[in-house]
Amino acid sequence: MKLGLLLGYSGAKLSLPMDTVKKAEALGFDSVWTAEAYGSDAVTPAAWILAQTSKIKVGTAIMQMPARTPAMCAMTAMSLDQLSCGRFIVGLGASGPQVVEGWHGVPYGKPVTRTREYIQIMKKIFEREGPVEFDGGMYQMPYKGPGATGLGKPLKSILHGDPSIPIYTASITPAGVSASAEVADGVFPVWMSPEKYSVLEPSITKGLEKSGRNKADFDVAPFVGVIMDDNIDGCRYFIKDFLALYIGGMGAKGKNFYTDYASRMGYGDAAEQVQDLYLAGKKDEARNAIPDALVDEIALVGPEARIRERAADWKAASKRGEVNSMLLNCAQPEAMEVMADCFL
Repeated sequence: MKLGLLLGYSGAKLSLPMDTVKKAEALGFDSVWTAEAYGSDAVTPAAWILAQTSKIKVGTAIMQMPARTPAMCAMTAMSLDQLSCGRFIVGLGASGPQVVEGWHGVPYGKPVTRTREYIQIMKKIFEREGPVEFDGGMYQMPYKGPGATGLGKPLKSILHGDPSIPIYTASITPAGVSASAEVADGVFPVWMSPEKYSVLEPSITKGLEKSGRNKADFDVAPFVGVIMDDNIDGCRYFIKDFLALYIGGMGAKGKNFYTDYASRMGYGDAAEQVQDLYLAGKKDEARNAIPDALVDEIALVGPEARIRERAADWKAASKRGEVNSMLLNCAQPEAMEVMADCFL
């Protein structure tokens, strides 16, 4: 099992916990991950961390695809890959309509189509087999649509890219997970149960079959909250707060990917209740409606002995080849040490 450390995106001021990052590197963590919403970007912190480390890989979980052209993302990836001696990982996501249209001011479009075309273009740029031409539903190179001058011509990257630069996507819908397994190297399910790989398996299998690969070629890398304390309910509180925000508030009624995902995991009634409460402005009640069982399935919380005991489910999933990486949302150095001892 590979371990990664999630840093998230900034608040009002941007700062990076470099002592924590360097501890993760010293413990043998494989990677550390930056993020972006509508404040700090994901790339600048990634570059900052790469410049101050020597072994740990740095990825973006995630770069918002609608905020960058595929070519710009490929240029960024190739640049950071070369400057870091191959330690950069591309992590992409479609984000959501609220951010894409409200913040970036561009159409949300079709996220699965965007993902597939975006990665296909990036790989063409990395491979440098010739000037890049692409005629897709969302991207055309050269561009020939409204406002075009007609002067565009196919170009080949000046910088020589590495075709093996890994690309991950954030996906939880069946179509999104399938597309990731078809064209990407790994997927971030925002959370998952190590005992319910069956929720993702049909989509992963479908995508891998299209690409001619098998399960060993694809990294399943869920986000896993880790909070170590004797007060189990207190630990669960923070995970429930996160779950309530996503299941309850990240989308409209009838159009929330996270509500649907929780339902596919077997928590349909609770997910619907959480969403109704959250959208009604009853955020505390929504948080309290998150089942303890869901928290315990997707996170590692409680005293050290309990975390070590429940880590067994994740180890078993790793042995089955169903989970390859755990990206930890973990701010406690002592908990990081426990996780390293359990898995590395």
